[in-house]
Amino acid sequence: QVQLIESGGGLVQAGGSLRLSCAASIRTFNWYVMGWFRQAPGKEREFVAAISRSGDTTYDADSVKGRFTISRDNAKNTVYLQMNSLKPEDTAVYYCVAGRGGRTYRSYEYWGQGTQVTVSS
Repeated sequence: QVQLIESGGGLVQAGGSLRLSCAASIRTFNWYVMGWFRQAPGKEREFVAAISRSGDTTYDADSVKGRFTISRDNAKNTVYLQMNSLKPEDTAVYYCVAGRGGRTYRSYEYWGQGTQVTVSS
């Protein structure tokens, strides 16, 4: 009955900002590294960012460095992705994930349904 539910996606102009949220129905939320992947049409799934169980450590993809910030609130079982300076190439379905941590999709056990982010020129 584990569920990850993303919200906050939508349409935004280039240069704008969005904040994605992921509400996790996991009783042992702090056991999991949390992260975000994305997939654009015609492209493979791409790692975006991840955050450690305690929230002390984060890492992200080179393509979003300086623009995206991942955070988590263990008291609320929620992970966030703040996206600034958005570019059209950021357009994708964004997935919230929970698992052992890493930069590959095989490292994550649970996946949300995804939320669409569209950045217009």
